[in-house]
Amino acid sequence: MNTPVALITGASRGLGRALAAGLAREGFALITDARNAAALVEAAAPLRAAGGDVTAISGDITDPAHRAALLAAAQTAGRLDLLVNNAGTLGASPLPALADYPPADLRTAFEANVIAPIALIQLMLPLLRASGGGVLNITSDAAREAYAGWGGYGAAKAALEQASNVLAAEEIALRVWWADPGDLRTDMHQQAFPGQDISDRPRPESVVPAFVRLISQRLPSGRYRAAELMPAARG
Repeated sequence: MNTPVALITGASRGLGRALAAGLAREGFALITDARNAAALVEAAAPLRAAGGDVTAISGDITDPAHRAALLAAAQTAGRLDLLVNNAGTLGASPLPALADYPPADLRTAFEANVIAPIALIQLMLPLLRASGGGVLNITSDAAREAYAGWGGYGAAKAALEQASNVLAAEEIALRVWWADPGDLRTDMHQQAFPGQDISDRPRPESVVPAFVRLISQRLPSGRYRAAELMPAARG
């Protein structure tokens, strides 16, 4: 019961998988989620082989039944110290101008990037309050900057940021962070630039020390950029 527990969504690849490995090294027991069951099992295998405690539950975070299954896993664990809302979707790809953005794809982007994370937070709040834990919502510079083609994703992440801001004001006993990892070499980033070479982007593992610092030092609630946290993490 003294082992901290973290729930990480979208943990089968990219930043979510890298964060799961980093938090396992920090001594967290993990509850992980992703839509692709085989990829989720594959991601969990090396963590378990290294002695990590990983409960992997596949499903779609927009599905209320799947969110309920994640809550049941946290209740079985007996505590929850950290919720990482990493799962999301780019939306329409290739990225369209807002004038051409299909409303159905826009609804999908908001459902995955805003509604589902808030709904999961609502479910997990009693456990998080009991532990004095934290919520980490993964955001993007597209939430603040006007990039052509990024209107759907950026608007959804901007909504998530404001929801995070309000949650931090309401849940003062918790830590609520919304953090921009920067451009990374991930499948989602590749979807944003189909056919382009993105090998110059850093790997997701490169920013894990920044997030570990944020979590382990329990920095104040607020918005962070991984790049701003990295120098201190190295030092």
